[in-house]
Amino acid sequence: MRFPRTRPRSLAGQLFAMQVVLVAAVVAGCAFFAYVSGSSQAKETATRQVRTAALAIAGAPSVREAIRTPDPSAVLQPYAEQVRKDTGIAFVTIMDPHRVRWTHPNAERIGESFLGHTARALRGETFSETYTGTLGPSIRVVTPIRDGDRIVGLVSAGITVERVSSQVRAQLGALGLAAGAALALGGLGTYVINARLRRHTHGMNAAELSRLHDYHEATLHAVREGLLMLDGQRRIALINDAGRELLGLAPGTVGRRVAELDLPAPLTGALLASEERVDEVHLTADRVIVVNTRPVVGGERRGTVVTLRDHTELQALSGELDSERGFTQALRSQAHEAANRLHTVVSLIELGREEEAVGFATAELELAQALTDRVVGAVGEPVLAALLLGKAAQANERGVELVLADDSLIDDGALPATLPQRDLVTILGNLIDNAVDAASEAVTGPGSGGGVPGRRTGPRPARARVTVTALADDRELLLRVADNGAGVGPDDAAEVFRRGWSTHGAGRGLGLALVRQAAHRNGGAVVLEQGPDGGAEFTVRLPLAACSAVRKERTT
Repeated sequence: MRFPRTRPRSLAGQLFAMQVVLVAAVVAGCAFFAYVSGSSQAKETATRQVRTAALAIAGAPSVREAIRTPDPSAVLQPYAEQVRKDTGIAFVTIMDPHRVRWTHPNAERIGESFLGHTARALRGETFSETYTGTLGPSIRVVTPIRDGDRIVGLVSAGITVERVSSQVRAQLGALGLAAGAALALGGLGTYVINARLRRHTHGMNAAELSRLHDYHEATLHAVREGLLMLDGQRRIALINDAGRELLGLAPGTVGRRVAELDLPAPLTGALLASEERVDEVHLTADRVIVVNTRPVVGGERRGTVVTLRDHTELQALSGELDSERGFTQALRSQAHEAANRLHTVVSLIELGREEEAVGFATAELELAQALTDRVVGAVGEPVLAALLLGKAAQANERGVELVLADDSLIDDGALPATLPQRDLVTILGNLIDNAVDAASEAVTGPGSGGGVPGRRTGPRPARARVTVTALADDRELLLRVADNGAGVGPDDAAEVFRRGWSTHGAGRGLGLALVRQAAHRNGGAVVLEQGPDGGAEFTVRLPLAACSAVRKERTT
């Protein structure tokens, strides 16, 4: 027959049992100590009491006078009994030096020999002892009676051990009541404390709590998303490895306030917000992260749970997808234009105007090939060359001329392998897109794009144009994009790189923030100035010698 496996007692229950046993042991120990101490004290008190009585009797002049009479018992017996009753002791025995009793609580014992030791008293010493006499075991004191230099008698005063024990038993009863009350009070206090502990530990036992802690630690290190827990004082109570990496925090940040961390102001505001935040995109110096927060409320604000997801790679892939989509649209448009031009050439040939057809085709070919030859000849980096050609096609579709500056030159292999091509696409692609939007708006008016708006006070340009400079040497890579749009007002120059800054509606204004982030990630910087054509000019400088070191440092 199998018996059901019993669940181990909860941690609170184990602590309750241990504390009850401990309280009981402490109370029992204290009671035993009090009993031993009380018993010893009772014996000491009894000895002191009978010693005082014996010395008082031995020193009384009336006692010495009575001893000189022919019948000392006649005077001493009433006196001894009176002293015995007044002091509450068991007996007072006055005897001659030969141990013959003159007094005794039992008058029939008068004239008999004293039961006990007297040798020390006959030598003039007062001493105490426990001896069994006619009244049973007693604590007694024997002292000599002096008449001048002679010892004319002895006095023994005593109290029975039974009387001392009865006094101790009476004290023990009171002590037992006090000990029981202390045990009951301690047990009640222990029960209240452990009931509270049971609520906080949810009735789990020590093994379950230990296992939960192990799972908790393993989960924190295994989860790839960032997890951050703040207490009610907005201090970091817990953070896992992924969260520390996403926020760029050093070890040892637990216990610090969020406001003390060197985080961007919008991100700090989201972490400190009292309301719930859902899928908010925030930028740090190196990453694009999605933040979700949820307050922990249990009658009072106890803290906040924050989850962090890394969207840096996703955002970069999204940018590349937008570029590929733009390339596809440009190719589709070029195919449509090529078909129109081919139909024109065919129609000219059918009309018998072969020379005009050849001239038209040659002019179109030279126009299409000029920019391609210029880009391929100046930019040896395939990714940048493809990006420039694709953006040129997109710009042409919107009526914007994209020009490669004459001093542009990037030799094949000039860029180190540690400089991510994805960051190059992010930087140059976003700058060109914003410049095309701004230049297009300058010609066609607001509402045609989503770039960096400004305030134009002069006449509109006749032709929208964007000029790109790409130049690399042994020290740095320079990417500069200028347009002839409205430019950026002085009040907005410091805000254009902030995430969400745009006048074209919600969800815009992320491109320039990503440009600055990618430049910072590779040890570079981006600068906004007024271009030669009156529009905005963005210049990005990436130190090529430092790219390797920066990338290595961030990966380690």
